Amino acid sequence: METAMDKDKMENIDLDAPTPTPAPAVESLSEPGLGMDSAAPLAGSEPGSTLPLPAKESNGIPTPPKNGTASNGFIPLVTVVGFHHARGPEVETWFGAPEGVDPAVDNEWPLLPFMALSDGAHVSTEDFSYFTLLRPAHGDVPSTSLFGISCTRQMDASALLNRPADVTRSTVQKAVVVIADSPQFFGMLRERLGVVTKAWFAQREFTDTEILKRFQESLQEEKERGVGQAEEDREEYLGMSLRELVREFKAQTLVLFKCCLLQPKMLFFGSRCERLCMMQFSLISLIPGLIRNLQDCADPELDAYERHLTKPTSLKTSDRSSLLSYMGLPLQIFGKGSLFGPYTPLQQLDILADYGTKSYIVGSTNSLLLQQKDRYSDILINLDNTTINITSSSLRSALALSVADRRWIDFITQSVNDTWDEANPGRPKTMGYVGSEEFIRLQFEEYLLSLISAVKCHNYLQHHANNPKAMLPQVEGDPAHDFGIDWIEAWSRSENYRIWDRYTDSHLFDIVEPKHPCAGGLTIEDVQRRMMEQVKEYKLDERFATGKEVLGRNLQAGREKASTAFNKLYADIEARREAQRKKYDEQRREAERNGTALPSPGFTAPDLNGAKQTVQSVGSKAGAYIGSWGTWMGEKRKTGWGRSPSTSAAQRKEKEKEKENAHAPALPIRSLGGDEKKRPEPIKTDARDRDRPNTMESYEESLFDAEHPTSSPPKNLDAVKRKSVPPPPSSQPERSPRQSVSISNSKPQPSPRAASRFHEEIDEDGPVAAPVPGVAAEEQRVWGEESGKVEKMTERERRKRSSAVAEAVVEATKTPISP
Repeated sequence: METAMDKDKMENIDLDAPTPTPAPAVESLSEPGLGMDSAAPLAGSEPGSTLPLPAKESNGIPTPPKNGTASNGFIPLVTVVGFHHARGPEVETWFGAPEGVDPAVDNEWPLLPFMALSDGAHVSTEDFSYFTLLRPAHGDVPSTSLFGISCTRQMDASALLNRPADVTRSTVQKAVVVIADSPQFFGMLRERLGVVTKAWFAQREFTDTEILKRFQESLQEEKERGVGQAEEDREEYLGMSLRELVREFKAQTLVLFKCCLLQPKMLFFGSRCERLCMMQFSLISLIPGLIRNLQDCADPELDAYERHLTKPTSLKTSDRSSLLSYMGLPLQIFGKGSLFGPYTPLQQLDILADYGTKSYIVGSTNSLLLQQKDRYSDILINLDNTTINITSSSLRSALALSVADRRWIDFITQSVNDTWDEANPGRPKTMGYVGSEEFIRLQFEEYLLSLISAVKCHNYLQHHANNPKAMLPQVEGDPAHDFGIDWIEAWSRSENYRIWDRYTDSHLFDIVEPKHPCAGGLTIEDVQRRMMEQVKEYKLDERFATGKEVLGRNLQAGREKASTAFNKLYADIEARREAQRKKYDEQRREAERNGTALPSPGFTAPDLNGAKQTVQSVGSKAGAYIGSWGTWMGEKRKTGWGRSPSTSAAQRKEKEKEKENAHAPALPIRSLGGDEKKRPEPIKTDARDRDRPNTMESYEESLFDAEHPTSSPPKNLDAVKRKSVPPPPSSQPERSPRQSVSISNSKPQPSPRAASRFHEEIDEDGPVAAPVPGVAAEEQRVWGEESGKVEKMTERERRKRSSAVAEAVVEATKTPISP
């Protein structure tokens, strides 16, 4: 057996390694049950079967056995941390330490009570905290990292059987803490610690610590016997739910994974301490083998992993552990200058701000760190609202996912969502392999192997860019582009890249194909998948469903309101009809009693008196309106129909005087009686007649001046002469001047020759006829009397009459005139 194993195993010892005696370390790690690793089941193997892993060559910290205990000589410790009302958190008692020895003092753990009792633990009945401690070097034992897990509970002080005098608060809060040398079995240890703490609190007597003492003794016995070492791979991930991580962060899960490899300052925040710590453990567990190699994570000064690391020279492809070791895994992200603190109290911020601390992954439940996120973090992960805030611009550009990356993580996210079970989130509802924890881990392992192989190929192509003979015909282009060139350049500047590149072969791409698991350009399927993910991410379907439901309720309420309104309207109409019917019945009965005619339903007899008054009023107003028009026409005849209203009064008076003084032939006028009489000259008018207001005060000039030019009056008014009008036949009897005036006030009969005037026509060549003295005097007297009557009307009376006429016309058009 041993000979066959020696043949299969090709050991290699790096002569340049700092350790002077590497051979004994290999031998000590080759003992059964101490240094042997077990691998996860491979494809095609029987269920539950595992392949033995090769012994660790120099990837651990070999320490000589001490007092017959485990290889590193550390015995698990159990302690109780209580909260004192005056002194705050403090260590009360230790189990597993020698009598009179305080490990917190010897190992300089002043912050242990604050790590055990997390901020905000008092708001929950039970909570767990995970933290790291530095164990300093003692003699031949080098400094290393220790890991603590605490279970915090509280109970009412009144429920205690014997209440101590120093218990002054209403509740008692205590934490039971286990300190171990490895976090591999924290999943199983967490369940046992919770049961023990609950049983101790159920006693209601904290002075009885027998159950805690027995619990520590069982842990020490298991450590000495090496219980669970052969099945460490099976139990080391218990309690770390990758399905919840992928479910909550979706595509951002790959962003967090690649961010860990860049080693920035990562700060996790959450109100629940256990969930905060387990998210960090789940994230770093995606790097194969890292959980078993966290010996340097408690302090930035530790670098034992690199000092004891050798470059592998052999490979057994059928052995998964041998393959991972040859490919340079795990990538040690917690080395020199790095720190890992699942729960970090505020009292430890000075370590985070120290110059020697270059990178870390820490968690906090105190919201004060959110106010100083720019100082203490390059990337902040808020678990309460599931957000990622990248404060560094260079880190943000490096973490941008490529098309192939997005396609790959969308496939994993879809697998988890399709198999999600709310009752049991850690297991697919189909009970199958796809979407399970093992499925997710192996997918990330395949991605990481392809990544480091593509990076080695990228370095090889750059190094032999000018050598055509060194080209790789089986590789198409540069496979590193699918992983993001910006990210690869940022990773090449990290510490874990330096260690990995130094202790791995340059031709790793000959072992694992340098190709992205989802290589290729953007396709329509990628777009559709991304759109579906965004719809689910923003819960658009739920919002649309909610909106549809709200719209349906509003429509239903609107229909009910409309129906109620119509019913009410119909009821009002029916009530009105009923009232009218009753009123008609009463009128009918009254008419039958009085012997009068029956009234018709729905008809009211007209008011004849009111109609008569309306007719009389309209008639009087219409008569006044027509009379005002007759008066205006009479005034127009006196001034002449063709006069321009723009002519000034002074000019007209001057011209009229000239006409009176002119000695021209007489102008014959139309005979109104038996004898022929001269037509008198127009009578002079003053400014009041010229400024007569128009009807309704809406026109600027007279209707009969439309054809007259609006320019200045003629230059030579003396040239304006009147043509002779032949007298009509003298068959009519002679009439008086009064009769002549009344006739002239009637509607004029235009002459056939007067096409554009009513009575006059301008003759520029003919002389102006002189008036007959007798006739002119009589006509002037008659026209003067009429003009005097008109001049007596004031401007206010004219406007009042015009307004009355306008109201009469409006009333006449609105009120029907019926007999």
